Amino acid sequence: MADTGPGFDTETHAARLREQGYTIIPDFLSPEALAAVRAGLAPFLGSHNGRNNFEGYKTERVYTLVARGKVFEDIACDPRVLALLDRFLKPGYLLTASQAICIHPGETPQPVHHDDGFYTIPRPRPAISLSTIVAVDAFTAENGGTEIIPGSHVWDDAQVAGQYGGSRSTDAAENPQWLSQLQPLVMPAGACVVFLGTLLHRGGANRSSAPRLAFSNQYCEPWARTQENFFLGIPPQVARTLSPRLLELLGYGIWSPFMGHVTASHPLKTLEPDYVNAVLAQKP
Repeated sequence: MADTGPGFDTETHAARLREQGYTIIPDFLSPEALAAVRAGLAPFLGSHNGRNNFEGYKTERVYTLVARGKVFEDIACDPRVLALLDRFLKPGYLLTASQAICIHPGETPQPVHHDDGFYTIPRPRPAISLSTIVAVDAFTAENGGTEIIPGSHVWDDAQVAGQYGGSRSTDAAENPQWLSQLQPLVMPAGACVVFLGTLLHRGGANRSSAPRLAFSNQYCEPWARTQENFFLGIPPQVARTLSPRLLELLGYGIWSPFMGHVTASHPLKTLEPDYVNAVLAQKP
């Protein structure tokens, strides 16, 4: 079990997750860590906007964030988050996505969704993933802070389909009565919301005059396909520098009895300096 240190009540947060679908850690980042996050993100912001309504045409996203600085590596392995994951996911769970999100003024609200919606297993069901969103800028009801529907993590497929009045097209107009259940998450800079992958939520519209910066790490069951392909996204020379715990989260491990092997070898062998791919080595 992860050592969360003094002052963190894992069981209380786990109970909130079960009851409401989310919980907030208000003091997740210290002022020093928050400053390091801002400095680490600065070189990557200012050049790319989203490509569709879901990403946000006035929203910047920095993917594969976990490999872009030591501060992001450490946060992905935060013991408080791991302690909660230990209670909801099977041992060997994986990091499935790691990204920064900067919502600029004038951005429209995201379509409402749940983060493990691409796993087409009927609802209601246990969450296949858990997500974290850390506020780098304070979240308000006006600046694009995340909006959630508390309790929606237990909804069945019929209730979720009510989002679009029964239509399967996300281009359809969303049901106003359904949307009225959304509640903004108001939380200070440095706070972290942890929520189940079955919870309905969205990034809000930014009606303020300043951008709203945050980042998100998401984790999934060890048998589930990850959103980001970290094997290709993180070069081997960078992966070799990462901590053993993070490498496990990235998939450099075996989920019993043999899921994740590389030509019958442990995936960590691929990071050894003298590693030779077996397909090339055994080629006639």
